[in-house]
Amino acid sequence: MRPVNFTAHNHVTLLHGGAEFFPALVAAIDAASFEIYLETYIFTLDLTGEAVKDALLRAAGRGVMVNVITDWLGTGHRQSVQLNEALTDGGVNHRVFNSWFRRGLARSHRKICVVDRQVAFLGGLNINHDTISDDGFNQPLPAPRWDLAVCIRGPLVSSIYRDMQAQWHLLRGLSLRHRWEMFRERRRSGHTVGEGPALAAYVVRDNLRNRRTIQKTYLKALGGARKSAMLANPYFAPGRKLRDGLAKAAARGVHVTLLIGVGQFRIQDAVAHSFYPKLLKSGVRIVEYRKTQLHGKVAVIDDEWSTVGSSNWDGLSLLINHEANVVVKDAEFACALRGKIEEAVAEGVTVRLEDYVNIPWYERVWYGAASMLYKGILRIVTLGRYTE
Repeated sequence: MRPVNFTAHNHVTLLHGGAEFFPALVAAIDAASFEIYLETYIFTLDLTGEAVKDALLRAAGRGVMVNVITDWLGTGHRQSVQLNEALTDGGVNHRVFNSWFRRGLARSHRKICVVDRQVAFLGGLNINHDTISDDGFNQPLPAPRWDLAVCIRGPLVSSIYRDMQAQWHLLRGLSLRHRWEMFRERRRSGHTVGEGPALAAYVVRDNLRNRRTIQKTYLKALGGARKSAMLANPYFAPGRKLRDGLAKAAARGVHVTLLIGVGQFRIQDAVAHSFYPKLLKSGVRIVEYRKTQLHGKVAVIDDEWSTVGSSNWDGLSLLINHEANVVVKDAEFACALRGKIEEAVAEGVTVRLEDYVNIPWYERVWYGAASMLYKGILRIVTLGRYTE
């Protein structure tokens, strides 16, 4: 596992939903003077996507080097072709991650943008309109999607930039010599700098040196929790170690609140429900968010440690896909993020153990069958690593 290296003196701003994120992103792109890297899982040419695309084209038109990575599965083949034509015709460089599964099952689920090596955006928001479902059915949502991202200025941007640059070059294909040089540069780059706020780290998951980095970062934070842990995630199907981490924290008196998005995928909800009894018995508070699609992947522990990123708590994100999170050790930022989670918790529905115990037998069978199917598939595609 690659060590998590923190840098100090970063300015990290929390962005809630598309209403805050996309104006800030477009403004940064419009202010770019020489270089932009953007990577996203979904890039939909809807009203929001067109606005971002137009900003990228404007930047390229004034001589800025613009490099865009989109995921083939997330964006879709037809949309990838359309986007590629629109971008390349306007001078934007565009590469597609793992088209037709030529590099196996891994997807780039990351959502990152770095502008002029000075400002970075990272979080859970894809490039799509946040009032339309992102599951391929394009259904109107009852309220804007609940999601979060961060805008970062400071030394941490350099780490994110180097990783984005490496991802771009790897998609083109590098010789073994160049891959070795990039590997050595990454090893040299990580260390803790300074002591001032905000202390922050860039944490990624890939299929090389960082296979379990995000999972172990969560486990370490939960293992050190003393008072509280608030976590929000849309797709809850972690392996045994993370479930045990939540349960053990609650058992030793930590107030653990788990906010879960429900209602998007029936089988995903059933898998999550299969984990409820043990977590509830251990003292974990589970809240289901039903107001609209919950897509944020965030956590706050002890009002000191917090994370925002792209990684879900499921086997795909934790063991297969490329993911990126930012971990922040700053009380002011943690307070802001905690406030957003608490607002969502207040809008959610708390799951009670007594209600769950009394569900019909056929619901229990469905939850158990869904869980067995999910675990079986993940154990196959992860070569047995899902149980971790």
